[in-house]
Amino acid sequence: MTPTGGDVRTDPPFAADEAAMLANFLDYHRATLALKCEGLTAEQLRLRAIPPSTLSLLGLVRHMADVEQAWYQRFLLGEDLGENGIYWTAEDEDGEFNGVDDADPDEAFATWQAQIEISRRACEGLPLETVGRRRRKGQEVTLRWIQVHMIEEYARHNGHADLLRELVDGTTGE
Repeated sequence: MTPTGGDVRTDPPFAADEAAMLANFLDYHRATLALKCEGLTAEQLRLRAIPPSTLSLLGLVRHMADVEQAWYQRFLLGEDLGENGIYWTAEDEDGEFNGVDDADPDEAFATWQAQIEISRRACEGLPLETVGRRRRKGQEVTLRWIQVHMIEEYARHNGHADLLRELVDGTTGE
């Protein structure tokens, strides 16, 4: 179901300007989530941690597609994408996790990768001081904050992915 090719992550550079450093760390963490899902079947990707949790590797991928869209398209670029996310709705705010039983992993991975590419393009040429066109809870948000937040978001969820992958097949590691 998921792409196979082993660990293709690129370590972030030890010396770079701030924008490049943040972008490289973010890409490293994006690739880490993909690595955690590497080579699993649809059933394995849908496996939930422990009841009542709806957390699964497939849910994490779908969640990160929604998160990428929200921070870069909704908040940074100010795009009007309607009331719902890609997978969550006002009626089911955890739809990205709750809806995995019949979800197509290939579609989810393609959507996530497409959102990553949109996010990368959204950042091209923008200074880190760029302020989002929408406000979150009445506060402006800079591209710098979004990049740092996204690194934190992926790092936290990659910890979840570590545990989920160990539950699925015993695989541990970075």
